[in-house]
Amino acid sequence: MCMVPKMRESMPQTPIFPSMLGSACSGQVQPEMGEQCGDPVYQDGCLVSGSLEALIERLVPTVDYYPDRTYIFTFLLSSRVFIHPHEILAKVGQICIKQKQQLEAGTEADKAKLKSFAAKIIQLLREWTETFPFDFQDERSRKELKEIAQRITQCDEENGTIKKSISQMMQNVLLALSTRGQFQEIREKIRQPVTDKGTILKAKPQSAQKDILSVCGDPLILAQQLTTIELERLGNIYPEDLMQIITHMDSLDKDNHKVCSYITVFSNAAFHAFPIHPGCVSMLVATEICRVVKKKQRTRVMEFFIEVARECFNIGNFNSMMAIICKLFDFLILVLLSSFVFNWQHHMDPSSNFCNYRTALQGATQRSQSANSSREKIVIPVFNLFIKDIFFLHKIHSNRLPNGHINFKKFMEISRQIHDFLTWKQVECPFEKDKKIQTYLLTTPIYTEEALFVASFENEGPDNHMEKDSWKTLRSTLLNRA
Repeated sequence: MCMVPKMRESMPQTPIFPSMLGSACSGQVQPEMGEQCGDPVYQDGCLVSGSLEALIERLVPTVDYYPDRTYIFTFLLSSRVFIHPHEILAKVGQICIKQKQQLEAGTEADKAKLKSFAAKIIQLLREWTETFPFDFQDERSRKELKEIAQRITQCDEENGTIKKSISQMMQNVLLALSTRGQFQEIREKIRQPVTDKGTILKAKPQSAQKDILSVCGDPLILAQQLTTIELERLGNIYPEDLMQIITHMDSLDKDNHKVCSYITVFSNAAFHAFPIHPGCVSMLVATEICRVVKKKQRTRVMEFFIEVARECFNIGNFNSMMAIICKLFDFLILVLLSSFVFNWQHHMDPSSNFCNYRTALQGATQRSQSANSSREKIVIPVFNLFIKDIFFLHKIHSNRLPNGHINFKKFMEISRQIHDFLTWKQVECPFEKDKKIQTYLLTTPIYTEEALFVASFENEGPDNHMEKDSWKTLRSTLLNRA
């Protein structure tokens, strides 16, 4: 699992985003640098803007300076909007060469500082490779990394400590890339929805067919199994994925319809990467309800999923909770809910920008920060809302200021939100996997939207002329697909 790395060296470090819920600003000026009013620009000790060249220079350590972790994370996360990672590495390498040559040409005291300087450069590269390993998927990035490493190794040829550190760092990069490749192979094996007319147009369910209640009749256990899957999926989403919404949006038109379409596409590509993404949860819920013929049994299934949603909420798994609630109120199965009062709908109330949900999320986040057990640390946000927040934060603030400087203050806020996400994904899942339940959740066939229409009409029947016409058209279409 990729995360913001812990510091292994003894050099002083400020914590990354030290006041997540407060107004304190990170990216502070180092004491030895002093307050600057040129390039980059600071306000009240906080970096707010700068040219790309100045920000890159601030990234590279010197004998007397090491950038704080918040700055490293924010710059490496946001810089890809303006420049490719391999180009940054090339510039970092050039600055390193210059500093190394100055030390070598200096006094004996300067030469003695070479090892300290080399250790700081290795630490920076280690943080980079651990936090953003997929920047090194590009062969050009790996080439630049090796060239920097080769130059730095010359500073410690006697005992080989730096060489060993570099070797381990390179192995970790290759391992992360390999793990990513394995995950992508799993993603390609997503189950196909049921479209066969014989399966959909049925008079009654097959007697041997399993349903969710026969596999797991305890709402708490099912909520826990959904949470284990969600946490595993979180572990395979990286900050680079989240920044794609910015790097790709800039190439699209300003058309609002295209914006909404892009958010949907991005959600499918980055957040729906695991076989049981929120869409699958919603469709699974609808399938389980609609394929039951007897109304009493359907009510029982709906009540069961309502309890599952409640348990997901209590756990802090808002993504599964919202997926279940949304489908329970979906127009496809609304006719099945007409006689049932669901008192949980306020959690999905979109008024005031989902104020109720955001209040619950903030409460779960505060609980997580002070929790001692893994069970209380779980926070799984509603992914679509999370990426929309990042997207609109990007849209309302410009990337560059009128003077051409990069609007670093904007990217600090974006990286603060993404760091929240990284904190949530680091939580170790406290629930044991149930192979039988998870196999069912990941492999049981689910209906398409069209199939859900058919199953709903099969069970309840159309109420008016419009529904009757729709039902006839759908049934005729499916029967003609042989």
